[in-house]
Amino acid sequence: MQRVIKLCTSAELSQFLSSVERRAYKHAVFSVRDDHAALDIVQDAMLKLAEKYGDKPAEELPMLFQRILQNTIRDHYRRQKVRSAWVTLFSGLQSKHDDEEFDPLDVLEDSENQTTPAAPEASLQQSQIIALIEQALSKLPARQREAFLLRYWEGLDTTETAAAMGCTEGSVKTHCSRAVHALSVSLKAKGVELP
Repeated sequence: MQRVIKLCTSAELSQFLSSVERRAYKHAVFSVRDDHAALDIVQDAMLKLAEKYGDKPAEELPMLFQRILQNTIRDHYRRQKVRSAWVTLFSGLQSKHDDEEFDPLDVLEDSENQTTPAAPEASLQQSQIIALIEQALSKLPARQREAFLLRYWEGLDTTETAAAMGCTEGSVKTHCSRAVHALSVSLKAKGVELP
């Protein structure tokens, strides 16, 4: 005898999301300590559940939703860490390391706890610096930009980046070194002196 699996209806999905909304929000607030980010995280998790798993059996929804929520929280932390890394990435790299084989990830340290919100002035300054970095990135040659983003935004190692770009690891290091140098020069020209 074969078991019949009853798939979730739109009404059941909506009822489930309504039932977990407040708890998920509190969970996210406790995790990220930022009301607005927590709301975004819960909304993203709900959308992912509805889009990708809305047709699953209703009894599977709680476990799926929790897994999606946890992954979305981890993604938030990863993005925050990368954004913080961008600001610290250029600090003194060129003056200490003019070697083309130098890899900034080898010396990058995340010594600050990024789970607590920054002061308004620091947050504004950081967002302005990130905007300047993004502008400078858009002016880089395509291969340098691709190598930089794969290594420092996506977090791939040199081998993975080389495979993704279809080039050697040495080429990846050269592209990254040139990108870091160009970004450092561009920021300095705009009066940004990073610590």
